[in-house]
Amino acid sequence: MKYELMALIAEAWRAIAQNGRWMSWNLFLALVPLAVSFFLFYRPRSRVFLWGTAFLLGVTFLPNTRHVFSYLNHLIQDVGKTYILGAIAITLLMMALDLWVLRQRGVRSLRWWAGFLIFIAFLPNAPYILTDIIHLIDQIRSGNSVWVITLALIPQYLLFMVVGFEAYVLSVISLGYYLKQQGLAQFVLITELIVHALCAIGIYLGRFIRFNSWDIITNPDEIVNTVLNDLIGKRPVLLIAVTFIVISCLYWLMKQVTLGISNRRYSAKPQQALM
Repeated sequence: MKYELMALIAEAWRAIAQNGRWMSWNLFLALVPLAVSFFLFYRPRSRVFLWGTAFLLGVTFLPNTRHVFSYLNHLIQDVGKTYILGAIAITLLMMALDLWVLRQRGVRSLRWWAGFLIFIAFLPNAPYILTDIIHLIDQIRSGNSVWVITLALIPQYLLFMVVGFEAYVLSVISLGYYLKQQGLAQFVLITELIVHALCAIGIYLGRFIRFNSWDIITNPDEIVNTVLNDLIGKRPVLLIAVTFIVISCLYWLMKQVTLGISNRRYSAKPQQALM
């Protein structure tokens, strides 16, 4: 009995360790927009939450240090004139709109807009984690025992997906809170829906076309061509629509839970309660 238990634990550990590398990388990418949102939109009052996010970001970054720096090197080498000119044009356009719409408050800095582009570029990585359930299906089919699947793999995947998607929920909540601070509360819902739609497109491009967030920099022409040519078919539109519905429903549900917990913690000031 003892040897059987030890063998089961060893099998469970091997199955969990097998997922550790790619899960930590995907979770790191999911936490990036949340960390950026602290500087752009809303700095949480809870030090535990701030330090907890920083800790998770560090823990998921360290196993992928070489991975991260290799991609940074890839970005630096492959940035082209098309993207540089496009980025400058887009940034200037958004700043001009910002100055026109909110001229009484003044335009935001170029650094803020650069951070916003990073936020939008990396945000789909958070809900993208939900699609990693396909790896669990593959592991189930690979012949792992029922006990390993039930007691090790399923809890690991649940924790992974909950943390990743909660990072998305908190990021979008922070964006909505920022809009309210700017006197634009009436645009919160439509902004959330637009963000969900953009993420649904991003998930399709990432899961099925195999684009990454950095391809916005290194491969902007190919992304534009793909969006214009490949996303108008029935299958892509259906997949994006289903993804949009799933993200929207899960976001609404987890938003209620998150705000409920936050309001309960800061019951003295429920209107300002957030993390």
